[in-house]
Amino acid sequence: MEYRDYYQTLGVARGAPADDIKKAYRRLARKYHPDVSKEANAEQKFKELQEAYEVLKDPEKRAAYDQLGSEWKSGQQFRPPPEWASGFEFRGGGRPGGGFSQGSFDDEGGFSDFFSSLFGGGSPFGAATGTRSPRSRAGRDHHARIEIDLDEAYRGGSRTLDLKRPELKSDGTLELKAHTVRVTIPAGVTNGQQIRLAGQGEASPGSGRAGDLYLEVQIRPHRLFEVEGRDVTLTLPIAPWEAALGGSVQVPTLAGKVDMRIPAGAQSGQKLRLRGRGLPGSAPGDQYVVLKIVTPPAQSPEVRSAYEELQKASAFDPRAGME
Repeated sequence: MEYRDYYQTLGVARGAPADDIKKAYRRLARKYHPDVSKEANAEQKFKELQEAYEVLKDPEKRAAYDQLGSEWKSGQQFRPPPEWASGFEFRGGGRPGGGFSQGSFDDEGGFSDFFSSLFGGGSPFGAATGTRSPRSRAGRDHHARIEIDLDEAYRGGSRTLDLKRPELKSDGTLELKAHTVRVTIPAGVTNGQQIRLAGQGEASPGSGRAGDLYLEVQIRPHRLFEVEGRDVTLTLPIAPWEAALGGSVQVPTLAGKVDMRIPAGAQSGQKLRLRGRGLPGSAPGDQYVVLKIVTPPAQSPEVRSAYEELQKASAFDPRAGME
């Protein structure tokens, strides 16, 4: 997808105060509004202005956008950096995976792929803005996404997190305020699960209680295991003789290596299960082992001779039945 320079779209500097951004948008929106503009590209330009303003008028979206850096140019090929939203605290309504409703922007077109990749459904910044109860005047709940390794998800533990909270200063410019929180990660936490830190959200403007802070867990990709819920899957390379003859092999699990029996005549793609070897929980997950037969190369006369003897001794035809 192509990068979009929202500051360039509105014709403002990156450090522009909120009032300047609003004025620039209103001026350009009047110029390019499809109902009144005679410009040939008015409709497309108006959509681009709306998208840029949707990001830059919101302190949280703007601060997140600014984290991408200023070296990008409009039209360059772009992909969000890994973990770019991790540790960024924002106000939210707590809708799991909730995203901005594109229909509320433009029922026919919607936002660009660039916007959706950063702020759409599934991103933390797509959640609805939290509200306060007028009676209690409680503070808003806050949300943040944290990245953890699979080993940490399996064992749990405590850690200190450095979070960034965007706030508007009195002059209308934006700043990021850093603060730290201590969190206990439960053993067996899953992708997308939220950890609640009571009273660590927005402070109450009056005598009500403070909001809560919800940490959405994202498990980083692992070099060996794929995770789905509490289940994990491992692709296990085996030799042709292990597949043909069967036998016991050692298999990595989240808790360490265990012995597993391979049935004689095993095939590539065959799936075996190690019950209860996934992520822990009241109903622990399983580990699935997908077999992958790896053929050793004939790199020595001895190995080549062994293959030739096998070829003579076996009537096996892997393409039988294809006629």
